[in-house]
Amino acid sequence: MNINNKQFLSIEQLQDQFLIGQKSRPAIKTAEGLSFEEILQKTQENGQVHFSKHAANRLNDRNIELTEEQLERLKDGTKKAGDKGIKESLVLIDELAFIVDTKSNTVITAFVQGGTKENIFTNIDGAVIT
Repeated sequence: MNINNKQFLSIEQLQDQFLIGQKSRPAIKTAEGLSFEEILQKTQENGQVHFSKHAANRLNDRNIELTEEQLERLKDGTKKAGDKGIKESLVLIDELAFIVDTKSNTVITAFVQGGTKENIFTNIDGAVIT
């Protein structure tokens, strides 16, 4: 089918038009004048560890309460793993085990050691014992 109607733009023309519009659009800023990217980078730089919804549910379901000292060790273990190039790390603290995404400083899941049936951890590329 050949459409020779000049009122339609080609895919390339639409793509160019869209990309030009994207480049000239200013970043949305918060009241403090920071963009989302700046806030994300700042959060990652200060090394705060976040808990995914799944991890928060596991902590609650398993009655795991972290002390400030354990939370600091988790933060330190996550940083050490990231510094070594580990992307998905097992961080062991006392009798607790955490799977952490070091790029986003996010705890993916948490459990008490020995609380799993086989104590097998998959999809990790490193471990930190702190």
